[in-house]
Amino acid sequence: MTRAFFIVGPTATGKSELAANAAGETGAEIVSADAFQLYRGLDLLSAKPDPSTLAKAPHHLIGTMPLCNEMNAQKFRSAASRAIDEINSRGRLAIVVGGSGLYIKALTHGLAPLPESDPKLREQLSSMSLDALRSLLAELDPEIAKKIDRNNRRRAVRALEICLLTGKPAFAQREQWGAHASSVHCSAPNGVFVYRDREQLYERINQRVENMFERGVTEEVRAAGATSATAAQMIGLREIQDLLAGKKSLPQCVAEIQQDTRRYAKRQLTWFRRQTSFLPLNLSFLTHNEAVKWISLRMLSEAGKRDD
Repeated sequence: MTRAFFIVGPTATGKSELAANAAGETGAEIVSADAFQLYRGLDLLSAKPDPSTLAKAPHHLIGTMPLCNEMNAQKFRSAASRAIDEINSRGRLAIVVGGSGLYIKALTHGLAPLPESDPKLREQLSSMSLDALRSLLAELDPEIAKKIDRNNRRRAVRALEICLLTGKPAFAQREQWGAHASSVHCSAPNGVFVYRDREQLYERINQRVENMFERGVTEEVRAAGATSATAAQMIGLREIQDLLAGKKSLPQCVAEIQQDTRRYAKRQLTWFRRQTSFLPLNLSFLTHNEAVKWISLRMLSEAGKRDD
């Protein structure tokens, strides 16, 4: 059986450091499940693990794709499954770590077969206003309209695309997940859902954004070049581009990115609480070393059960 352990949770919780130290303790290797850390470049903006963290254990799917390439859950599932199989072939456990809920679910539940994007239809939908997209989606697929972020244009376009190409609601088709399970799927995927008390998490988010600017994220964005529609969804990219164009002040830019990141963390918390059965672990009540020890013991225990 495929051996993978999941460490999931909202941004700025400390997942990367926990996973790297736990991997070092157990001889495991890490597979990133972060939709933006996959891309090469924008290391500060995507909050990639720093070199000292990366040196603690082998990491996979970090900085492997050009910013101009599109990415989706199906592509991620294929790449991550290959990485996990390679890790297992060396007799090692894979730690899947990240906060991109859709990518995590693609591994734990598989994916329903959905149609590829149609360029002409995508162009027509992309030309519509966000209000028009939301209105049409509410008419064609009211269930999915309730579930997706009202301001997420990309997801609204994709949901409408699925409806119009198949003649069926996207919500009903996504319910087929699990019937099309991936090689990583099992009846009860093993892992932990890590989080922090809200006040502490928000403080960590605010501080991380300030640190990004101190370390030169503005120049990083200036040098980034062309980005795909997927990469362009990275939190803070549009705001920093506006800063460079003189449309925003630095304090305004920082505040907006902090607010958007806090909102994203809140959505991630909701997603993982509803969509997974991973054991919850509140890091606000543990030291880093205590959390690493607890997770390492859990990993080894689960690996032993599977070997039996």
